[in-house]
Amino acid sequence: MLKEIRRGALPLTTSEQWHLRYLEAWETMYEGNYARSQFQLREIIDTSGDKTLAIKASALLLSNLAASRRYEEAYALANRLTMDLPQVKDPQARFMLLMNLSQMLDFAGQARLAIQYARMMESSIPAGETLCRPYYLQAAALFNGKRLSSSSPELRRAIDVCETAKQPIYADALWLVLDSLYLREGRPEKALALLDQVSPDIRINRYYPHVLSAQVKRAQAYAKLGRDGEAKQAALAAVAMGHPEDVNERLMQAYEVLYQIEKRQGHAAAALNYYEHYAAQDKGYLNDVSARALAYETAQQHLLAQKLETEKLSRQNKILRLQQALNAKAVETGRLYIVLLLLALASVVFWLLRLKRSQLRFKKLSCQDGLTAICNRQYFMGEAERVLRLLEKRQGVACLMFIDLDHFKRINDTHGHATGDAVLRHAVALCRQQLRPADLFGRLGGEEFGILLADCPRERGRTVANRIRAAIDASPLQSEGFVVAYSASVGLACTDILGYGLQRLCREADAALYRAKRGGRNRVVADGGDGALAEA
Repeated sequence: MLKEIRRGALPLTTSEQWHLRYLEAWETMYEGNYARSQFQLREIIDTSGDKTLAIKASALLLSNLAASRRYEEAYALANRLTMDLPQVKDPQARFMLLMNLSQMLDFAGQARLAIQYARMMESSIPAGETLCRPYYLQAAALFNGKRLSSSSPELRRAIDVCETAKQPIYADALWLVLDSLYLREGRPEKALALLDQVSPDIRINRYYPHVLSAQVKRAQAYAKLGRDGEAKQAALAAVAMGHPEDVNERLMQAYEVLYQIEKRQGHAAAALNYYEHYAAQDKGYLNDVSARALAYETAQQHLLAQKLETEKLSRQNKILRLQQALNAKAVETGRLYIVLLLLALASVVFWLLRLKRSQLRFKKLSCQDGLTAICNRQYFMGEAERVLRLLEKRQGVACLMFIDLDHFKRINDTHGHATGDAVLRHAVALCRQQLRPADLFGRLGGEEFGILLADCPRERGRTVANRIRAAIDASPLQSEGFVVAYSASVGLACTDILGYGLQRLCREADAALYRAKRGGRNRVVADGGDGALAEA
């Protein structure tokens, strides 16, 4: 249809020409050229002069920025569009804007707000639309917020409405959500039967995310049923669908299935290979989730700062007006002028102090892991680099330690994620008891931690690592009437052999950690392959 329009058989008005540019920008985005599409959409927003078209283009730009991982810009734009929402009267533009805002908030882990915007869509249904998309977004947000079960009426309602509306992409997405819930609830037979039911429709639609997701879920269902051969075949097919640079949750799950199968069958080399792929996907996925959450928090902080700045300027303007009035009655109202000025100045100082406190709190949060209250990965790596440079100048020594909790996924699967979080906090507390105040301690991702021991020779580093391993092994978590026993594997790298380059130390510590894992876990292995220490 766009090709027909471009042929110019009919003359277009200025308004129609801008609408054509909008459709071309949408087409460019679907083709994956996000940079070009962003330029086209911004031109429409800034130059078209059509407020309704500018809102539609802004809604598309939200999805575009998220797809290209420009999260801070996306959430800053979302905040601006949220403030403009009451003025959007066109039903189609309002519907599109609410839909994209709901998706963006769900993307940031804000399930409650995502559901709120999806429900607002129900009262803004334009001509030609149905309740399929609002119901789908509500079900998706409930699922991502872990508030959905296979019997939830919200899910069944959404499936029925999207099937009736002949919206196959949304219907397939909802069927796959139901399949995930069956797997989460330990009902792999139901999951497999559902996949057999919906797979023909998924193949007909050829929507890549659904094709990949269905393949991965099939592998997971087979694995839970103990049908390792079929599970491996399905997981390999899912991996083959991805691109080399892809990092996403589905590929992570496929590699996890392959790792578990090879491990069960005693194929250590193949299991290790798949575990390395799984770990890379897991870290990449967690980093992307963290980036989204951090971008959302950054946007909220910027919005707060803007509000405070606006309030401060408003108060300053009030002060100026008061000064003009007081100048006309200087003698009569001199004392009142001084009192008001002092109050206004105190108010400005109060808001400035509040802004500074918010900035300091945000800075602390950006350096700290939210679950364990120790350094996050980014801050740990930056501080480690700085400490190593100082040690190099004075020829000091240091040891870098990587710690990974053994079989942590089994704890999550058996006792739940709340218990898994408690295990992580418990492990951190045990580690801290063995460390000096000056030692650098951070969470690198998932159940992996890093410790930099400055001014610590190799033998002392081994001793500390063994104390930590032994403390974790000897101190199971006691929670709500049950005991969770767990252990840790430790990899150690020291500057006396490897020098002060952080990347090399990390590489060798990671390699030592993998040797500890391969050697049976619950042990310490130092760089250079000098054997496991203090085996459990």
